Amino acid sequence: MGPGEKQRSRTPRRQVLFLFLLPLFRTGLSEQVRYSVPEEMARGSVLGNLAKDLGLHVRDLLTRKLRVSAEKQYFTVNTENGNIVVSDRIDRESLCPQNPQCVLPLEIVAENPLNIFHISVVIQDINDNPPHFPQNTIVLEINELASPGTRFGLEPAVDADVGQHSLQSYRLSSNEHFSLMVKDKTEGKSAPELVLEKPLDREKQKSHLLVLEAVDGGDPVLTGTVQIKIEVTDANDNPPVFSQDVYKVSLRENTPPGTSVLKVAATDQDEGINAEITYSFKSNKFMLDHQSGEIKSKDPIDFETSRSYTMSIEAKDGGGMATECKVILEILDENDNAPHVVFTSVSSSISEDTDAGTVIALFKAHDRDSEENGKVTCLIKEKVPFRIESSANNYYKLVTDGMLDREQTSDYNVTIIATDRGKPPLSSSTRITLHISDVNDNAPVFHQASYVVHVPENNPPGASIAQVSASDPDLGPNGQVVYSIIGSDLEPRMLSSYVSVNPDSGAVFAQRAFDHEQLRSFELTLRARDQGSPALSANVSLRVLVEDRNDNAPRVLYPALGPDGSALFDTVPRAAEPGYLVTKVVAVDADSGHNAWLSYHVLQASDPGLFSLGLRTGEVRTARALGDKDAARQRLLVAVRDGGQPALSATATLLLVFADSLQEALPDLSDHPVSPDPQEELQFYLVVALALISVLFLLAVILAIALRLRHSTSGAWGCLQSGLCSKTPPGVSLNYTEGTLPYSYNL
Repeated sequence: MGPGEKQRSRTPRRQVLFLFLLPLFRTGLSEQVRYSVPEEMARGSVLGNLAKDLGLHVRDLLTRKLRVSAEKQYFTVNTENGNIVVSDRIDRESLCPQNPQCVLPLEIVAENPLNIFHISVVIQDINDNPPHFPQNTIVLEINELASPGTRFGLEPAVDADVGQHSLQSYRLSSNEHFSLMVKDKTEGKSAPELVLEKPLDREKQKSHLLVLEAVDGGDPVLTGTVQIKIEVTDANDNPPVFSQDVYKVSLRENTPPGTSVLKVAATDQDEGINAEITYSFKSNKFMLDHQSGEIKSKDPIDFETSRSYTMSIEAKDGGGMATECKVILEILDENDNAPHVVFTSVSSSISEDTDAGTVIALFKAHDRDSEENGKVTCLIKEKVPFRIESSANNYYKLVTDGMLDREQTSDYNVTIIATDRGKPPLSSSTRITLHISDVNDNAPVFHQASYVVHVPENNPPGASIAQVSASDPDLGPNGQVVYSIIGSDLEPRMLSSYVSVNPDSGAVFAQRAFDHEQLRSFELTLRARDQGSPALSANVSLRVLVEDRNDNAPRVLYPALGPDGSALFDTVPRAAEPGYLVTKVVAVDADSGHNAWLSYHVLQASDPGLFSLGLRTGEVRTARALGDKDAARQRLLVAVRDGGQPALSATATLLLVFADSLQEALPDLSDHPVSPDPQEELQFYLVVALALISVLFLLAVILAIALRLRHSTSGAWGCLQSGLCSKTPPGVSLNYTEGTLPYSYNL
């Protein structure tokens, strides 16, 4: 892959260099983009056209929501033109302290479809920090016996910039006794040293004032100065000597305060006060025992804050001579930071027909620890149809891993557990809720495989005769069911006049009164259809059985009436023996079941003991032989009743003539005409009987009143006839207690 570069420049103070180097890694084939920008760039400064560099169309940026995913937004993407611009102050010294190469990795997230691009921004250093010394004044005590060539170490200046902008050289003010020498010490850092060029004479001059200037390599050059005050002391010709020029030690983070880190040691060949050594250094994190040289931790040590510390320890004897050593303290990482998961993008709703392998969320696992302690493994706690796929730079994709069914599970609570590889490992969990949206994947289902209803005939038109019901587990229109009739064994032109169905409730209504004698049953095919797109449906059969009611009276087929409406006659041989079948009453009923179960009863007979009638058969037989006193012409009034509740009936009149031949029977029939209407004759007899009962009741009431009146007037009548009463012989008493009324009279 060939790198390309883009450069743009602005004012002399602020220059922007945009470098398009390598393709950004995607999943398989992709290009990496690298930009270069000076620190302290003004907000709104353009790094380059990110859309063009990533091969994206500017018109798609707003739809795909192209954005920079970072903990602090130093850069943003202009979705109108695709430029990546500076959105916040960039201080290279705070981002990459003491690091000559400052590269800021960025993740560019695009949605619809979801993807991530990785770019790098090189933060270039500008000369915005002058060199400075830790102290404003350096005081050195030098014995006057110090020989020329003796070196006195000075604390070096510090410059936060790097490269050419960092500290480059030192300059010492002009004097005859001292010169400046720069010594290359550990880790490439130079330390200034004063070199005694000419012996000192305390009696001539007991102090000297020098100015040390530190110069960086910027343009323009920035400098920092410190005053060096030299106090000339009496003879102390042996400086302290450390056992090591550089001490290196390792310390685990989270070490409790007060833990011993290191003990430095220096010796002095002098004697007395000139051999008494005291140690000193400057540090906010550690403590130093000035007498023993033991270094202890002062505050909690955090590897994530600083991975190493470099300190200068000064050993000074009683004569004022001093020397320095370096202590390099390397902090060892402990697994004290649990990983955490940050979701970059999550689909708000997932369709239940989503294919397996579809990306639904993008998240990043981050652990502040290093090495194995910072390597993270992610897994899903629950048993759900999703899985995690690893992407680049600790990015992960949450993808579907099976079929989704909203009707079984409408929401999934997915807990992602991130675990590092430390010993012991640390973990954290992050929970998200995924909502499954509905599709029309379920047809309506009837609650019964088929329906059978019984409807009594003569039902009121418009009444509900059946209720079908179907359910659809889908949501909204996908689960809204509409009912219709799609088939029947009735003629199509008759169907609408017989039944209808409510499309919303599934209630089936009769459009007319049914007649069991005309239509005993019919079958319908109903359809339940949802409102999805495309719509799904289901069919069910509904069988309607029309039940019989006792709405038809029996009809007598025999004996039939004559042409003039009169009853016909049957002849019976005079010599008929008992049990002889005279005739048979035949009747039918249009109803069915018990409503058509007929029974035969004699309502009226000229001679009740002469004939018998079969209760169920309607057969008329002779009960005894014909006597001499029996009339030759007999009349029977027969009632035919059905088994309904209430029962309906019909009557038949039988005219029976005892004769050996038809010629013999004709004179009897002509002399005694039979009433053409037996029913009217029966009604006449009933009216006459009722009138007789009424007359008898009135006579009884009149008689009771008359007797009452007679009892009330009998006393007065006796007083008027007192003479008659006195003629009654004494001792004679008549008591009338007989009769229908309970009255007693004493005469």
